[in-house]
Amino acid sequence: MIEKLQYGLYRKLTLISAPAGYGKTTLVGKWIPQCGRFVAWLTLEEGDKELTRFLTCIISALQTISEKIGSGILEVLQSPVPPPLESMIEVLLKEAALMPPSILVLDDYHEAKSQPVDEAISFLVNHLPSHIHLVMITREDPFFPVARLRAQDQITELHEADLRFTTLEIEDFLNEVMRLNLPKDKLDELALRTEGWITGLQLAALSIQGDHGTDRFLQSITGSHHFVLDYLIEEVLERQPEDVQSFLIQTSILDRMCGSLCDAILLDPEVPGRQRLLDLERQNLFVIPLDHERKWYRYHQLFAQSLQRRLEDSQSDTRIAELHQRASVWYENHGLEIEAFRHSTNLGDIDRAARLLEGDKMPLHLRGAASISLKWLESLPASDLDARPALWVMYGSVLLITGKPSQVELKLKAAEAALEGIEQDDRVRNLIGLIAATRAAVNSLMITITPHWTNQKLQAAEQFMQRTEQDDKSENLIELIAPERDVLGSTIHETDQVIYESRRALEYLRQDNLPVRTSAAWMLGVSSQRRGDYTEARKAYNEVISYSHVMGHKLMAIMSLIGLGQLHEAEHEPNLAGECYEEAIHLAGDLPLPSLREAQTGLERIKTLLQSGMKSNLIEPLSPRELEVLTLIAKGLSNRDIGEKLFLAMDTVKGHNRRIFEKLQVRRRTEAIARAQELNLIPNLHKPH
Repeated sequence: MIEKLQYGLYRKLTLISAPAGYGKTTLVGKWIPQCGRFVAWLTLEEGDKELTRFLTCIISALQTISEKIGSGILEVLQSPVPPPLESMIEVLLKEAALMPPSILVLDDYHEAKSQPVDEAISFLVNHLPSHIHLVMITREDPFFPVARLRAQDQITELHEADLRFTTLEIEDFLNEVMRLNLPKDKLDELALRTEGWITGLQLAALSIQGDHGTDRFLQSITGSHHFVLDYLIEEVLERQPEDVQSFLIQTSILDRMCGSLCDAILLDPEVPGRQRLLDLERQNLFVIPLDHERKWYRYHQLFAQSLQRRLEDSQSDTRIAELHQRASVWYENHGLEIEAFRHSTNLGDIDRAARLLEGDKMPLHLRGAASISLKWLESLPASDLDARPALWVMYGSVLLITGKPSQVELKLKAAEAALEGIEQDDRVRNLIGLIAATRAAVNSLMITITPHWTNQKLQAAEQFMQRTEQDDKSENLIELIAPERDVLGSTIHETDQVIYESRRALEYLRQDNLPVRTSAAWMLGVSSQRRGDYTEARKAYNEVISYSHVMGHKLMAIMSLIGLGQLHEAEHEPNLAGECYEEAIHLAGDLPLPSLREAQTGLERIKTLLQSGMKSNLIEPLSPRELEVLTLIAKGLSNRDIGEKLFLAMDTVKGHNRRIFEKLQVRRRTEAIARAQELNLIPNLHKPH
């Protein structure tokens, strides 16, 4: 099999699809050290069905090979309003083209399988650079078009029939590796009973070791894998020392484990957790290493399920809750809030789960935990939610994120009902602000347009589409134009509602609730710009920029700079507009932002306009920043005032002055102002008092 895997590296994808217990992960684990490529290994979980989290996990895995790959995308994903994922995948593929020959392994893909994830993987496979190979390990075949890859000879496939042990492999494993020395008739019977099922064979070997009653054992393992497994698990467990049994059963609550985590939930075990895990791996007791350093492990899923059943049968609910409590505390202390939240829901601690869900700086459902958050909230009775109005608010927000906006208002009204009669302290006021921000977001979704496009630009786009044949690279401008007609007509009400609710959100939200305040200010800026209230739009965009700088999130600041540039253009201030576009482009760097096209084309428009307004005897045109400094000089501001207004150091302002004077061929401020007036560089120029 390893030879087949190695030969298939020239193809795009290796798909290993078979039921649990057929050695899929073990096979790839043995191949990896001899494959001759760098390897990024990602073991997926149920929460990874959310596309944002899935992409985050892939990037984190790839960064084990190339440290900086996807760093810009991760930064964008942490913003309150990330851009379309397809554009980020395109950027990731461009960066992957610069990686060394590599393999990306997606283990347990069935845990994350969903239509959005399948579509993302299909896009990745179709556009992967030739030196990047994808390996998918799964219990279920993916939904993307595998047949086309077969026709193109771009897929290597291994299924259950390929992975079953042959008679010779069974003999080698049982007699050579496990040293059972079974006669051929017993080997044949065991092969028949297990059907080459690797996990069954391994468990059988562990059960038979030291037991001379092989005939009794073989007669006992009949029926389906499920019953065989239960019997063999029982046999294996009973043969282990009591302390090993206790370790296995109690740590079965963990999806993955490391030494210190095991120590934390077992409370000062006799053998340190790390050593115990290494011992279990050496004994082939179904622990699978998740990294080359042997730090993180997981149990084989079938083994874990049986251990969990034994835990439920042997331990009280209180004892099991204590284990989840300790796991939750350990995960939270190590910055793994989503895992901490999952264990808090398992132990039934609603207050702890609610606190973790709300998050410190950003709620968990905005960090890739929307599906598990929704599942938990749906499980709670209304009485528990009424007692904690914040959970009603969170419920509405989670429904919005998971694509169920029509159900949001009911939850928000329930929150308001639960808040009636409660004194409006800071926490209650913040909840009122969250309700308003969520309502604003729902109404923003109803508008469904690209937020920062002005009516004038959409009209120009429509004229362009009438003259140009649309193809797959046309950015689908018609779909953008049609909804804008709705904004001008039937969705005016929604725009007004966004403005009203966004204002209300900013009035009530805590000042330190920066993620939600940023979103509310952004929605207010976009909607005010649509309605022609440029003063409020400018104020809102500047608020977004301020919050974004504090949080260290560039995306919203970039979008707001583009919005400010459009406002300046609309008010016939091309120099200031160009400066905003230029700052947006500089701040973006390599971030994958489709909206940067608007900044780039806007900057080109401004440069063309400014160039046309200059006389030919100007040796070198002024930059947008220099034009802005010149405008402030003409208004009578000192160098210190200019620096404070533009957030520039004094030396930087002086440097701009020097270059302005050189380009205008003057020596002092008054000459510069006169020369600018002569060249008509600054519209609506006012002389200093």
